[in-house]
Amino acid sequence: MEGLRIAGLAAGYGAIRVLDDVALEVRAGELVALIGGNGAGKTTLLKTVAGVRPPWAGRVLLDDQEIGGHPSWWVARRGLTLVPEGRGVFGDQTVRDNLLLGALARRGRDHTAAAVTADLDKALALFPALGERLSHPAGSLSGGQQQMLAVARGLMARPRVLLLDEPSLGLAPLLVREIFAALGRLRAEGLTILLVEQLASQALALADRAYVLENGRITLSGAAAEIRANPAVMHAYLGRVEGAGRAQPS
Repeated sequence: MEGLRIAGLAAGYGAIRVLDDVALEVRAGELVALIGGNGAGKTTLLKTVAGVRPPWAGRVLLDDQEIGGHPSWWVARRGLTLVPEGRGVFGDQTVRDNLLLGALARRGRDHTAAAVTADLDKALALFPALGERLSHPAGSLSGGQQQMLAVARGLMARPRVLLLDEPSLGLAPLLVREIFAALGRLRAEGLTILLVEQLASQALALADRAYVLENGRITLSGAAAEIRANPAVMHAYLGRVEGAGRAQPS
């Protein structure tokens, strides 16, 4: 299967099991949303898939190649890119240098100067505010601009699969709309994306399919529109309840 496939994934910290028997798929060209409350294990899942944390059990496959258990640099070279929660930009480096660093992960995968320049132009077209600040230190950018930079840097790796961890975190509503508009364009272009997002309503409106993660286990999955209409999801994550009863995820 082209895309990302996770089966039986378990992971944690010390003696604490955070993920237990997690299975999900992100097919090529899909945007899949992963929602859940604080402490559900969403960030741990992304870090484990990206090689930042070691899995305890299970499989992680990228385009049917096993990547689980390999270090993050090795995983990145195979085409999986994580844009972490908290942005993680290099504040003392310029915006341009941050973007060019993103391209290092694709060495051996069209890392010519012409290809890198073309992708830089494409990233700046997606986030024009960055083009006005290419020579500025990344640390001087606003929080929203740093989030744009983090996403753009991830795109410079030409990912086969892009993992996004809470891209709206701490942003003003106007900037949230800009970020989600950019994600919509990337989805339309066919980029494969796994999106972890606390703004569940916006994420589900954009996604093709979705999963709900609770206490380290997948409790609900399906088409994003169906997940969005589920009364239990409405109650827990969307701030509203429609209908008389609350259905439990299964």
